[in-house]
Amino acid sequence: MTPLQELQALADSAKATEMAAYHKATRPYLGVTVPQIEDLTDRWRAELSLDERFALAADLWRTNIHEARVAAAKLLTQARIRPDQTAWELIVSWVPDFDGWALADHASIAGQKRLVADPSRLEMVEGWVTSPHMWTRRAALVMTLPWTKQNFPKEQDLAIRARVLGWCATLAPDRDWFIQKAVAWWVRDLSKHDAEAARAFLDQHGGRMKPFARKEAARHLSETQLKRGRPQ
Repeated sequence: MTPLQELQALADSAKATEMAAYHKATRPYLGVTVPQIEDLTDRWRAELSLDERFALAADLWRTNIHEARVAAAKLLTQARIRPDQTAWELIVSWVPDFDGWALADHASIAGQKRLVADPSRLEMVEGWVTSPHMWTRRAALVMTLPWTKQNFPKEQDLAIRARVLGWCATLAPDRDWFIQKAVAWWVRDLSKHDAEAARAFLDQHGGRMKPFARKEAARHLSETQLKRGRPQ
């Protein structure tokens, strides 16, 4: 069977109906779970050459089938891909197709690996912050989440962290719920590793965020303040 036929062989019509109702994006659904997809993509990665993986990822994304697009992203979600320019270009080509959080996040996780591998690609991502396409703006923050997680960042990482916080500041007044959630996500995750930077951001820009997003961004800061005996 072809890879697509392998996915189709796992189809569950009842689950497919549930997924279509949940995700709401208009495309075919097979009702295949993410763990089932990962079992397939793990094997495909082991069996295929790098060029064959790139070609398969491109083909699967083009089908517009939900699970096939998840599989396409999973094929490229790997820290070490050498050379990886084709992988990065594929991921970038998918960004305008984002129309829901699930596929956007699967593809953005693959994008995270490629940005960490080559941070010079942030030059391109920075342009996404002002895109008229909401999911492209959101991808700029989701793909840069690895820079929120370092406990001992190098000087270059600190510079990138400050740069993306600038993007968060640009997007703080954006009224779209998903953008507000993404800004909150970035600052919340940062607060676990650099509470001072997260608190400074909220002091300066939190007033421009929606209340739910500001509260979410400060969730771990509140816990820290309580532990230190500081008033809320």
